[in-house]
Amino acid sequence: MRIRLILFTISIVTVLALAACGGHSSRQKQDGPTATTDSDSSMTSTLYKQNCLSCHAADLSGKVGPNLKTIGSRLSKEEIAEKITKGTGGMPSFQKRLSAEDIDAIASWLADKK
Repeated sequence: MRIRLILFTISIVTVLALAACGGHSSRQKQDGPTATTDSDSSMTSTLYKQNCLSCHAADLSGKVGPNLKTIGSRLSKEEIAEKITKGTGGMPSFQKRLSAEDIDAIASWLADKK
């Protein structure tokens, strides 16, 4: 019984330590590479997964937030960037969580979804 308690405690501490390591916004990595180039679509995809996936789903089909599969046919890159920056309706503002370069990269990536 005591061994189970020790293992449980170690597991909880490990989970908490890992959770504390994750969730950093890209703003904290400003001196590293940004996702402003088309060749770095994996970085943009990572930004999407870290910041948008929970509401818009991995396949862009939407969950809580709207479907983004064809967002580029409805909104311009600038309009998308503004929605990401300022937020609208139920969508929060990402102005303080993401750098302008990261917002631009996500907006460009989404604007290509037609």
